[in-house]
Amino acid sequence: MVPFLDLKSPYDELKPEIDAAIQRVLDSGWFILGPEVEAFERAFAAYCHAAEAVSTANGLDALHLALLAMDVGPGDEVIVPSNTYIATWLAVSQCGATPVPVEPRADTHTLDPTRVEAAITPKTRVILPVHLYGQPADMDPLCAIARRHGLRILEDGAQSHGARYQGRPLGAHGDAVAWSFYPGKNLGALGDGGAVTTSDPALADRLRVLRNYGSRVKYVNEVKGWNSRLDPLQAAVLRVKLAHLDAWNDRRRALAERYTRGLAAVAGPDLTLPTCPDWADPAWHLYVITTPRRAALQAALTQAGIGTLIHYPIAPHRQQAYAELGLGPGSLPLAERLADEVLSLPMGPHLQPAQVDEVVGVITRFFQAA
Repeated sequence: MVPFLDLKSPYDELKPEIDAAIQRVLDSGWFILGPEVEAFERAFAAYCHAAEAVSTANGLDALHLALLAMDVGPGDEVIVPSNTYIATWLAVSQCGATPVPVEPRADTHTLDPTRVEAAITPKTRVILPVHLYGQPADMDPLCAIARRHGLRILEDGAQSHGARYQGRPLGAHGDAVAWSFYPGKNLGALGDGGAVTTSDPALADRLRVLRNYGSRVKYVNEVKGWNSRLDPLQAAVLRVKLAHLDAWNDRRRALAERYTRGLAAVAGPDLTLPTCPDWADPAWHLYVITTPRRAALQAALTQAGIGTLIHYPIAPHRQQAYAELGLGPGSLPLAERLADEVLSLPMGPHLQPAQVDEVVGVITRFFQAA
């Protein structure tokens, strides 16, 4: 068996460190916010080359509260990728604003800067690119567009911990980056968690108030806020894992290169491999291939005991949740094609090279038999 994702091995590798960190929190008796959370926030901000990090209960809250801190509300519009996990859109909707989808680049599957400007209206407030699969979006042209139109940029970094764009870590480009620490992420907690990194002190201050019932002083509520606080137990675990993130991402990079070398012989019209532009150093959260023969290939891999997933099988505009937008079949053709053709292969820092070779062998035999 080759599992799609191994969540136990990361704990096994770091068990003494993680157990000690958890025990430290238990011994402290401090279980909401406090020193452990603040220490992780400082460490993660420094890692991202940002001035500040504000942790939240999960990645969706990070997106939602960041938009609120940017004054996004009813009647506003936010430009989002047509090809992303629905959480990106949900954060916009939770503010009472409208997500305006823009198609991705065909090669990287991330937001296409050449299509963004045509989607801007007087109601647009924020451009929200997603660093999908750990692949950085092309930030320089997006930031230039935002500056020309007086817009803010919030990046969705849920899948891209440790990725770099133009040699700099994500977190050093737009106004803010929202992160998820869901267990399957490159930097994953043992439960839910999220954060926003930013170098805007006013934005960070608003986020801290919004995440804590709208309060900075106990029982004094400045605004109508939320309860969205990272658990100190999760912060302690994340501090441990953060020290290993670059090394684990190096393992992912080596596995991605192994996939690409192994599959190069059968790549072509029926099999497209991930594209990595010169300006991107991906985190390789996922290794996503594209094929019009997805159903048959996935069945062959399953038969061989190899786990796969589809990220994502239904484009957000085709979900029932967004039926009110009236975007019928064919309205966003590239997102719809990707939903029909993408397939994620096993990936993770504890996947073994021999397992990659096994996956490559099944895929190679599948296409050679055609």
